[in-house]
Amino acid sequence: MKPSSITIFHNPQCSTSRNVLAAIRETGVEPEVIDYLKQPYTREQLTALLKAMGMSAGELLRRKGDLYAGLAEANPERSDAEWLDLMVQHPVLVERPIVVTPRGTVLCRPKERLQEVL
Repeated sequence: MKPSSITIFHNPQCSTSRNVLAAIRETGVEPEVIDYLKQPYTREQLTALLKAMGMSAGELLRRKGDLYAGLAEANPERSDAEWLDLMVQHPVLVERPIVVTPRGTVLCRPKERLQEVL
């Protein structure tokens, strides 16, 4: 496989993320794979990804799981800036996978959104 300028922010426990990674590899390209649970986002990095996707932190927020439920229940009126800080502290709160290519940056949920940037 040839090296690539494609990056995937990947969670190996997520079937959608695994499927998107496989679809990238099927094109003959080996992407840079960032396991964001082991190598968490910085605030600057997450801010840049949000800007590139034209999304707010609230739109990128993974709303499944006990952590989100507890945080939302504790303060349902959190601002995007507060959610962004929490996403940096707890990367499991970030929806996945995010793919960056020369053609753009996209949250590949559903996985078919990958075609927009390949």
